[in-house]
Amino acid sequence: MAAQKTPKNQLRVGRVLKAHGLKGALKLELYTDDPEGRFVPGASFTLQVPEHSKWHRQTISVREFRWMNASPIVFFDGIDDRTEAETLVRAILWVDHDESTQSTEPDAWYDHQLVGLEAVRDGEVVGRIARVEHLPAQDLLIVSSGDREVMVPFVRAIVPDVDPIAGRVVLTPPPGLFEDLPDGDDA
Repeated sequence: MAAQKTPKNQLRVGRVLKAHGLKGALKLELYTDDPEGRFVPGASFTLQVPEHSKWHRQTISVREFRWMNASPIVFFDGIDDRTEAETLVRAILWVDHDESTQSTEPDAWYDHQLVGLEAVRDGEVVGRIARVEHLPAQDLLIVSSGDREVMVPFVRAIVPDVDPIAGRVVLTPPPGLFEDLPDGDDA
């Protein structure tokens, strides 16, 4: 099975976990912080599925979105029973994204806007952002620096400036994050 490539102008917003009930409902894993805005009736998604799936290269539209026991549940047009819903399990949902649209939230970036930016410390490039990892306490920027990866907490004290237009993030890391510290038992 060949890997499916996704255009840079699309955002991953969810993944189908399992069929729910008998009338075509699907339980979702969300990758968006605005599910009520993304999953409105009529919203359309591109499906990422294996090539052998009948859903390969297809789009699907939301009929209804709701919460059941704190779980996001979606109904799609044309999916009216459990058997048909099960054909979508593990599908990843992508939505078109207009790069010119600015976020209304300050200091908010999509992962794809950060990956590839130069990581600059004291005016010197120390690496590039390889990926962003989302953890419960905070996000981490994974900086590829030489032959290693450095996990940088994505907090203002350590990452005071993010400038996607200039293609860089400014870092003010604590000592020892990018270099080995000398042993303290020389005395």
